Amino acid sequence: MSFKDKIAERARRRTLAAGDGLNPELNAEQDPELDEALRNFRSSVQAWSEAAYVRPRAAVERGQRRIWRLAVGWALGCVLVAGGASTGVWEHHQREMRSAAARVAEQERLAAQQRRNQQVRQEDEDLLAKVDSDVSREVPRAMEPLAQLMAEDETR
Repeated sequence: MSFKDKIAERARRRTLAAGDGLNPELNAEQDPELDEALRNFRSSVQAWSEAAYVRPRAAVERGQRRIWRLAVGWALGCVLVAGGASTGVWEHHQREMRSAAARVAEQERLAAQQRRNQQVRQEDEDLLAKVDSDVSREVPRAMEPLAQLMAEDETR
C-alpha cells in the first residue's frame, strides 16, 4: 500500500467515525446529542479557522514593533560602547594616578636620602672642625702658662 493510499484510508475511516450515517455500528454506540455536539464543535472550529485566515492583518503594527526593537537594540549597543569606553578611560586614569603617586613617593624618598646625606656631611664637618680645633693649637700644653703671660703683656 502506498503513502497516498494510507492517507486516503485514514480519511475514509475518519469520515465513517464522524457519524455521517455510513457506519451503522459506530452510530449505534454514539449518542445523538454527542453527535450534534461534535458536529457543532467541528463547524465552530472550521468557522473560527476560516475567520482567522480571512481577517485582515495589520502590517503596520509589526513594522512599529520592529522599529522599536531596532531602536532599543541601538540604544543598548550605544550603552555598551559608552560603558566600554568609559571603563577604558577610567582604567587609564587610575594607571596614571598610580604612576604619579609612585613618582612622588620616589621623589620623597630621594629627598629624604639627600637630607640624611647632607646631615651626615654636616656632622662629619662639625666633627672634623672640632678635631682640627683640638689638634691645632698655637702652643703646646706645657707652654700654655707662658703663652698666657705673654698674651697679658701684649694687651697692656
